[in-house]
Amino acid sequence: MKLAIFASGSGTNAEAIIHAAQQQTLEMEIALVVTDKPKAKVIEKAERLNVPMLICDPKSFETKDAYEEQVVRELKKRQVTFIALAGYMRLIGSTLLNAYEGRIVNIHPSLLPSFPGLDAIGQAFQAGVKITGVTIHYVDEGMDTGEIIAQEAVRIEETDTVETLHQKVQAVEHQLYPNTLQKIFRSDREVE
Repeated sequence: MKLAIFASGSGTNAEAIIHAAQQQTLEMEIALVVTDKPKAKVIEKAERLNVPMLICDPKSFETKDAYEEQVVRELKKRQVTFIALAGYMRLIGSTLLNAYEGRIVNIHPSLLPSFPGLDAIGQAFQAGVKITGVTIHYVDEGMDTGEIIAQEAVRIEETDTVETLHQKVQAVEHQLYPNTLQKIFRSDREVE
């Protein structure tokens, strides 16, 4: 299975997935890292790890469809079969959804359906909840509304700050995401 990782920011989850693939605990070939931000830190990480990059700025296209059509062309050229969103800060549109129906997953830093959207860790912290976590889910046309694949809880301690909570959530993400992708790959292989 050839995987494309989509990221808009620092790329810590992308890096965890790439490491898992390189260490062969994730039996997927990382075919491409896609970013919509020409200055995203994920670019440096992908280059350092020798993973091909696609830097595709949506501002260069007249419509969202035109942007996604270009991305799909690049994915098909590299025979990508599955997409993992890893801090990709754009809603996926119908062009990508139709091309990769049932083959796009996302990671979100909360126990969905609680705290969807931006700054989920800050939302959970401000709400004063005692438990938050990480969710891996399939992507649909909504924001963080797709079918849940895996979740893991993270306890919020009295001594936590937003920063320490962020670190705890990321530590879970970096294990849960590659492990969940491997389970998806294994179950897909068993179906074939």
